[in-house]
Amino acid sequence: MNAVPFIGRQKELRNLQQLLAKKTASLVVITGRRRIGKSRLVAEFAHNKNFYSFSGLPPTPATTAQSQRDEFSRQLGEQLGLQGLKADDWGNLFTLLARQTAQGRVIILFDEISWMGSKDPLFLGKLKIIWDLQFKKNPALILILCGSVSSWIEKNIISSTGFFGRISLKLTLEELLLSECNAFLNKEGFRGSLLEKFIVLSVTGGVPWYLELINPALPASENIKKLCFEPDGMLTDEFNRIFHDLFGKKGTIYQQIVAVLAKQPAEYQEIAAALDYPSGGPLSEYLNDLVTSGFISRDYIWTLTTGKESQLSKYRLRDNYLRFYLKYMAPHIHKIKRGQFKQVAISSLPAWDSVMGLQFENLVLNNRHLIYQQLEIKPEEIIADNPFFQRKTSKQKGCQIDYLIQTKFNNFYLCEVKFSKNEINSAIIREMSQKMERFKRPKGFACLPVLIHVNGVNSEVEESGFFAKIIDFSQLLAAQHALY
Repeated sequence: MNAVPFIGRQKELRNLQQLLAKKTASLVVITGRRRIGKSRLVAEFAHNKNFYSFSGLPPTPATTAQSQRDEFSRQLGEQLGLQGLKADDWGNLFTLLARQTAQGRVIILFDEISWMGSKDPLFLGKLKIIWDLQFKKNPALILILCGSVSSWIEKNIISSTGFFGRISLKLTLEELLLSECNAFLNKEGFRGSLLEKFIVLSVTGGVPWYLELINPALPASENIKKLCFEPDGMLTDEFNRIFHDLFGKKGTIYQQIVAVLAKQPAEYQEIAAALDYPSGGPLSEYLNDLVTSGFISRDYIWTLTTGKESQLSKYRLRDNYLRFYLKYMAPHIHKIKRGQFKQVAISSLPAWDSVMGLQFENLVLNNRHLIYQQLEIKPEEIIADNPFFQRKTSKQKGCQIDYLIQTKFNNFYLCEVKFSKNEINSAIIREMSQKMERFKRPKGFACLPVLIHVNGVNSEVEESGFFAKIIDFSQLLAAQHALY
C-alpha cells in the first residue's frame, strides 16, 4: 500500500476512464521522465479492476533479450498461478497472456517497455501480431504501453507504421502542477512555510517520487542536505542513474549536453561548439531525445510583428533536479562522497541564492497557466510566450527577458522572475526600465512590466505604480490548493 494517497492527474484519469465506455479494445501509450508517476497513474486507474502488470528489467551490461523474456515469464507465471513457463519466444508468452485475458474487463500494463523489448528486434512485431489477432478480440481489454525512454517509444511505436491507427490514447505525463505539489506536501505532513515549500520544489520540481522522499519533520534545507549532500543520499547518484537507465552506453553524450545547458540556454551551434561535436550529425537527434524525455525544452523566438515562430531557438534545461545537480552538487560531488558536507549548512555555500533564482524561474515557466490567470489572459488570446532573447545588432541592443507574453491585442507582458529570501527593493524598477528601453517592439504595441516574486516587495515598489502587475507566486501555491 502506498504511503502517500494518489494526488493529481485528474485530466489523465478522465481520459483513461473514458476508454471504459468504448465497445472496442484500447491500446494506450504513456510516456514521461523517470520517476514521474506513470505506473502509479495506471495502478490508480486499474484499482478494483482485473489488472496484470509487467515491467522490464533495468539495463545492465548483463541484460539480454533472453533475460528480459525470463523475467516477463516469471511475472506472467506468478500472476497466472503457473510454473515452469518457457521463455524462448515472445509470441508464445503474449499468446498465453491473451488467452487468459480473452473475456471481461481487463487492464494490462507493459511498464518500461523499451527495456523489455529493445534487445529483441522481433519483440514489437510479435506484440503487434498478437494485438491484431487476439488482444483486440476482447472489446473490454485495455493494453497500456508505458516507458521513460520517450524517444524510443516515439520512434518504434507512436511513429511506427506497424502501430499506425491502432493507438487509442497517448498521454505524456508532465510534472505535477503547483497546486498538486502543495497538496502532496500537505498530505505528507510537511508544515514548513510557503518559502520552505518553494525551496523544496526548486530542487525536486513536480516529480512525485522526489516529493515522496521529503521528511516532513525536517526543514527544507535539512531535507535537501540529506537527499543531495550525503554519500548515500537518495538523490546523490540520481543524475547518473537517469542517464544510464534511459540512454545506456550513450548516456555520457546526453550528460554532456545538459551540462552545457546548465550554464545557460544555448543555440544549436553553440552546443555543438561547446562539445566540439560536428553539427548536422546525430547531435540533433540527441537534443530531440532530451526534449521528448522532458529534460530540456526548445524555446523558439518569434517575429514580434507577426507572431510567427522564427528558425532561431535556444535549448533550455527545464528539469529542476538536473539543473540543481549540475549547478550545485556536481562541483562538490567528490567531497559529498567523502562525507564532507554532513556538517555544512548548504545555504551558506557560494551561489546558493543565484541557483535558487534559476530554479524558481523554471518553476514559474512550468506553471505558466497560473500567470495567465493572474493577468486575466485567456490561452486563446496568446500569440506566443516563452523566455525571450533579443540579439544585439547595429540597430538594436541585446536583451534577455525571463518570460515574454504576446497577445492578439498588441500587448507585450515583460515578466521579471525574482526569488529572494528578502523583500525586493526599488532596484528592480531601474533594472526593468533598462530592459524595456532595450526591447525593440513594433509601433502601436503596449509594453506591460510584470514582477513575479516569492517573498515580498517593499512599499516603494508597490506604491511606485511602475509594474502593471505584481504577482506573489507563494500566495498562488496556497490559493491553488484551496481550489484543488
